[in-house]
Amino acid sequence: MKKIEAIIRKSKFDDVKEALHQVGVNFFSYWDVTGLGNEQQGHVYRGVTYSTADIQRRYLSIVVSDEFADTAINAILDSAGTGSVGDGKIFVSHVEETYRIRTREKGSTSLN
Repeated sequence: MKKIEAIIRKSKFDDVKEALHQVGVNFFSYWDVTGLGNEQQGHVYRGVTYSTADIQRRYLSIVVSDEFADTAINAILDSAGTGSVGDGKIFVSHVEETYRIRTREKGSTSLN
């Protein structure tokens, strides 16, 4: 199993959520987070430079079977990207085991 952690623009959350639902990811956790970006990056709007050092983002945590990881990752990549600096990051790690507390199921069947 894989744990997919994605940090995305808050403005793209609804698009990502819909894309994940379309590929069959119906459960994930998310949090509003603030990150520290590259301090040399700035955004100029009408001649005024705004700092992008502190960036408001949304953090998603998803656990899927190994076979489904690429599908979920591609759904995020396709729906979260704008082509601009600050689109976010995806981190993938191995999950050794999962359990469903209610039924005591373990492994991939506990994810459904």
